[in-house]
Amino acid sequence: MTDAERALADAKATENPHTDVLSEQTFLDQDVEQPGWAPGPFRVDPELTFELDAQWRDPAGVGWSSESLINPSVIEVGGFLHVFYRASPRKESLSSRIGHAVLTDEGWRDDAANPVVWPTLPGEELGVEDPKVYRRPEGFALFYNAVFATTEAQRSRHPSPGYPVGDIGCDMSVATSTDLVTWTKHGPITRHEESRLWAKGAVIPRAADGSAVAIDGQYLMYVSEGFDGVLHVGRSTDLVSWEFEPIDYLGDIGGHLHEIATATVIDDRIVLDYFLSDESGWAAARTEYAVSDPFTPVRRAPGGTLAWGGLIRWRDRWLFSQGWDAAPGRRQLLFYRSEH
Repeated sequence: MTDAERALADAKATENPHTDVLSEQTFLDQDVEQPGWAPGPFRVDPELTFELDAQWRDPAGVGWSSESLINPSVIEVGGFLHVFYRASPRKESLSSRIGHAVLTDEGWRDDAANPVVWPTLPGEELGVEDPKVYRRPEGFALFYNAVFATTEAQRSRHPSPGYPVGDIGCDMSVATSTDLVTWTKHGPITRHEESRLWAKGAVIPRAADGSAVAIDGQYLMYVSEGFDGVLHVGRSTDLVSWEFEPIDYLGDIGGHLHEIATATVIDDRIVLDYFLSDESGWAAARTEYAVSDPFTPVRRAPGGTLAWGGLIRWRDRWLFSQGWDAAPGRRQLLFYRSEH
């Protein structure tokens, strides 16, 4: 049995009692302060719901099928909404693929080429997941998590006592496109010598139109998972080649950080949205920064979108999507719009 076949079998048998109860509304309800410096509050727009009603082709030939859609990334191009999303055999399982759909005047149209990103490179055997799409001067960049099986020799060569890594590793990888249809993979953007076999969540300051925002001539990336448990920041001039350094950009958040979700640029501010656990359980929170000082927190507030793929402005309101609250047995993505 290959790694891909083993991952698929494990994924179909996955039981996630903790993640199965994840609800977007739970985190939105924590937005009790509704600070004026952060987008929100948000409500579901049922007219935008996307539903996948067919099984894709299986280019890997391993018998793959999907049951759950989660963690999408939305961008508007030419007046049309494009959504890139993670399709999994089970919710939050391995063996994921990435799909693409477009909202036209006739409704949602799933891309006939799906999956647009699937495991084809070494180090992606166990799945590709959680797309984050950004507009760039040359077109678009799509970051995703590539999941692979680790070996005892790798774990010995790249020890990670601060962020224990088991038999599964994760790389941040990038692909580029000029048309959102054809993607060129460039592979991982980190080295295992620095990531220690785990790096996840390519969160780059993102403007209202989905553009990656350069600060002082460089793109920044807030990295929250892996790297031996030490917060890191990436720097790049082209969104493809990256260098990383340890920077504590969060300070004391009053709980245990799990993952940075998104960094939204609003005028001269950055709003960082993140997922943590505290004495009450799982929680969302936000921290504000000045664009001119992107590592020094200005103020914080509870609640947040946990929009893993980022927020955009669409028809004068903030918009994001998530699939956690899909109807039972349905492969749906719900869309959330700000009230103001």
